[in-house]
Amino acid sequence: MLNTKKNFLFRFIFIVFLSIFISSACSTPDYEVFNESPGYLKDLQGKWVVINYWADWCPPCIKEMPELSSFYDNNREKVHVFAYNFDRLEGEELQEQILKFKVNVPSILTDPGQLFDWESPPSLPTTFIIDPEGTTKEILIGPQTEETLASIIKKYKEV
Repeated sequence: MLNTKKNFLFRFIFIVFLSIFISSACSTPDYEVFNESPGYLKDLQGKWVVINYWADWCPPCIKEMPELSSFYDNNREKVHVFAYNFDRLEGEELQEQILKFKVNVPSILTDPGQLFDWESPPSLPTTFIIDPEGTTKEILIGPQTEETLASIIKKYKEV
């Protein structure tokens, strides 16, 4: 009888651990990125996050894209940078615009407003700066430069 109880207990614990492992391995990602693996918000913690809303009909958006790309290239180790197409383009249509306008940063497909509880920006381009703990620190309206993005993050690091 004691052996039967041990066997039952072992099977019960095994099933519980297996269930936990399977449910954690199969959790739904929080966001999708064009032509990249989907991601989880918890993976963004510990780094700054910059999310830029842009559209092809917005000349200042197109003008700032090389600056955003340069900022991304020079800060990959400490900052996650995403571009979000305001018109919610996906697939081939988005890919054409990414190539045409040289959007060389990851393009998030999931509306960041849903992820971070934001309203859609009233004008474009708009850039959101989020600290490593997940708090929105700045909402920048208008085109940004690599220098302005870096200085904003530096300002909060010094506080």
